[in-house]
Amino acid sequence: MALDNQKRVFVIVIDAFGVGGLPDAAEYGDRTDFNTLGGIDRQADHLNLPTLEKLGIGHLGKFKNVQALSSPVGSYGKMSEMSRGKDTTTGHWEMMGIYLETPFPTYPEGFPKDVMDRFMAETGVKGYLGNKPASGTDILKELGEAHLKTGHPIIYTSADSVFQIAAHVGPESKCTLEDLYRWCETARRILRDEHQVSRVIARPFLGANADTFKRIGESRRDYAVTPIEKTTLNRIQEQGGVVLGIGKIEDIFNFSGLTHSWHTGNNPDGLNAIAQIVRRELDWDSVCLEKNADGTPKALSDYVNADKQFIFVNLVDTDSIYGHRRDVNGYARALEQVDTALVGILAQLGENDLLMISADHGCDPTAPGSDHTREFVPILLYGKNLPPRNLGVRDSFADIGRTVLEWLALDKDGQRGKSLLPQEAPALV
Repeated sequence: MALDNQKRVFVIVIDAFGVGGLPDAAEYGDRTDFNTLGGIDRQADHLNLPTLEKLGIGHLGKFKNVQALSSPVGSYGKMSEMSRGKDTTTGHWEMMGIYLETPFPTYPEGFPKDVMDRFMAETGVKGYLGNKPASGTDILKELGEAHLKTGHPIIYTSADSVFQIAAHVGPESKCTLEDLYRWCETARRILRDEHQVSRVIARPFLGANADTFKRIGESRRDYAVTPIEKTTLNRIQEQGGVVLGIGKIEDIFNFSGLTHSWHTGNNPDGLNAIAQIVRRELDWDSVCLEKNADGTPKALSDYVNADKQFIFVNLVDTDSIYGHRRDVNGYARALEQVDTALVGILAQLGENDLLMISADHGCDPTAPGSDHTREFVPILLYGKNLPPRNLGVRDSFADIGRTVLEWLALDKDGQRGKSLLPQEAPALV
């Protein structure tokens, strides 16, 4: 479908891609010298990011392998998080205009007895395993075989505000995938008020023993909290624009403000989705969330401002597979994969397209432990007709959402943040 004067914004979140510790890092158990990109640059066997260099990433620190080009084609800067927290939900919500003064609760000692007693009573399970912070793969090795014998769900959390339930769902299991989803729905209902975690996550797995257990990514399901205020997504939707979430965006915002969603399971799928959309090859009906009275997908032409499109992407592998597991070389390879895909994406962007690349928090794979790290995040901005600029250090992630509305020429009433575009924000030196 061709649209006259179509304007599109692509925001790509490279999950956990920090560029240096924030001044308040110590309040979160971190150090100001934690630096996700810096640590990878120091310790990876190989790191080659020519496309991100062209966009200006090398100007965000002193690196060994990442070059600061004298004439980048993109604008570059870094952003400080105003909200309290260093988790996925907090970071993404702030990008879209929500500031959290109180962080979502976390449970480094496991969930309290009253919560777990209520979980058992309302689900009918006779027991549970775990109830502690753990790596999703390690806890399967530790408790998966006991789960197969007892059928008791494996409960665990992480540095994020999450209540995760793992269960084996193969033919030999004592529970089904539907049981797992039902347990998660019950947990989501229980975890309110002071225990309102940002997400309850169903983690189904298969395998015969500790050596062969493997999570089923496509059957994972997240039960998120709905944003507490109106976001950039809602503003675009209310004004008849199109909002497509790719990856786990639908989970982070509990579908609020999305007109379309494409739940890709990994970085290659997410990058392929972006490339397909940039080339204007997407079948919009296939990812539409909104239905007509007869149940058919709402046509793109039915949106009042169908020519104003926001494509919001999360690339999760850098966080879930490499950051938390402190896999420096794996993280470096994932960055190189993104960098390679950007070559084709940049080449095929239209005259009225805007691309922004950022992150939601850090997860320095060279830091001790397996937690997220409280860091600045990069902001790289590119448009074919935009002059490259030094964007400096921004006060808030919310500058992204403000810029989305500015580019799409939509009403910004009530939107937090400052635009990154030249007419709104003069270049900084």
